[in-house]
Amino acid sequence: MQKIDVKSARPNAGQTEAFWWQPTAALMLALHSAAAGLSAAEAAERRDRVGPNVFRAVGGPSLLARLARRVFNPLIAVLIVAAAISGLSGDMGSFGIIVAVVSLSITLDIVQEHRAEQAADALRRSVAVKTDVRRGGAVTAIPVEELVPGDIVELRAGDLVPADGVVVEAHNAQVNQAVMTGESFPATKREGASAGTAPADATNALFAGTSLVGGSIVMLVVETGAHTRFGGIAAALAAEEPPTALEQGVKHLGFLILQLTVFLVLFVLLVHLAAGRAPVDSFLFAVALAVGLTPELLPMVMTVTLARGAQRMARRKVIVKRLSSIHDFGAMDVLCVDKTGTLTEAKVKLDDIVDIRGHHSDQVLGFAGLNSALQTGLRSPLDEAILAAAPATAARQCTRVAEVPFDFERRCVSVLVERDGRKILITKGAPEHVLERSAAVQVDGATEPVAAWSAKFDALLADNGKQGFRLLAVATKDMPQSTPRAPLESCTNSASA
Repeated sequence: MQKIDVKSARPNAGQTEAFWWQPTAALMLALHSAAAGLSAAEAAERRDRVGPNVFRAVGGPSLLARLARRVFNPLIAVLIVAAAISGLSGDMGSFGIIVAVVSLSITLDIVQEHRAEQAADALRRSVAVKTDVRRGGAVTAIPVEELVPGDIVELRAGDLVPADGVVVEAHNAQVNQAVMTGESFPATKREGASAGTAPADATNALFAGTSLVGGSIVMLVVETGAHTRFGGIAAALAAEEPPTALEQGVKHLGFLILQLTVFLVLFVLLVHLAAGRAPVDSFLFAVALAVGLTPELLPMVMTVTLARGAQRMARRKVIVKRLSSIHDFGAMDVLCVDKTGTLTEAKVKLDDIVDIRGHHSDQVLGFAGLNSALQTGLRSPLDEAILAAAPATAARQCTRVAEVPFDFERRCVSVLVERDGRKILITKGAPEHVLERSAAVQVDGATEPVAAWSAKFDALLADNGKQGFRLLAVATKDMPQSTPRAPLESCTNSASA
């Protein structure tokens, strides 16, 4: 069993077990919490000890540090020395040109980096402002910054999860974890310890920055602030990264040019002095040679080119945190990601709607659209995708009579609609669950036994599954006019798919 450090009121920093493996009662006991929540005094004491629940990353380098990092680039250093010597010798024209080129290059680089940091700040500001917490047995809305480990938080559909924790109570709870996993489909959450090894597989764990899209949840806060996974993401965005291949290449080129320049300048200066020429003229000639050998416009050309690329990528909603990373990204031959969906928009799109033979069917689309439009529960991303493709006028011509909402045992939703004096039961859900409730299959207006098409149905599912599609099945049943509202659920065990 995982040990909990009660003194800090959160799991040990060196923990080897995830907090969601623990029974909820054990976590409650270790965090000295209860269903009624913490007292105001205990919450204030813990907040002083563990700090506010903010996701502010470690502060980035100061403007002076950023400036120094660029100034000590070998190419920039050579140009600054040349500019200083030109100014001291009275060649103000060369001095002004070199300073202008160096200043513009450095400014563009710092401005682009600052814009990237602003985009990272927007991520940290996406957390809810207030949340409902049980304090001393009463529910009160407090700023999320005041949350501490051991707090009991109440969440409803539409709320953002303000910290990491576990589910104490759940009622048809669905959580959108796309910010953490890239998966567009909501994850079901329920109480009870989970054996999941990855955070996304923990059915009882809630993570800061995710959102509740269905049902309601009572959660126990386990981790807050920088100790949450969302806080880790914020810290990673601000962490100092190793130099890119482009930065390393430019640095090596700079040192090479610096060595050649110093050697040639000293050689020319010695030759001129040996030939008996004036020392001042020889020194100025050596400086001019150093400036001529240094590619003054290289830093500016690189910065302008990369900044232009960053602007083009920004128009496609890609944030470029470091200009030099564009070169590394463009040099890739193969890009491997951990799973499908990570680089997508986290939106579901209806690709096609077919009958049992795999042919496009507007009739199936119409029934699916009626089911999605007339159900009263919270619409899932699948429902939104169906409604975007289905004709909007069909739903206005029908009346919803009754409904059996979606649940995780039936894995389908049934709606009884009335249209032109005809009552139709429309069921939509997981294909295997809809098929087991179906008595017949409709083909070209005629009905045939399900058994005759089971092999074709399995092949259709397997083929689309290999292509990465997620499928829903739709079944209908004509109902008598006398069908009552209350016992509708007993009528959903047979239909025509």
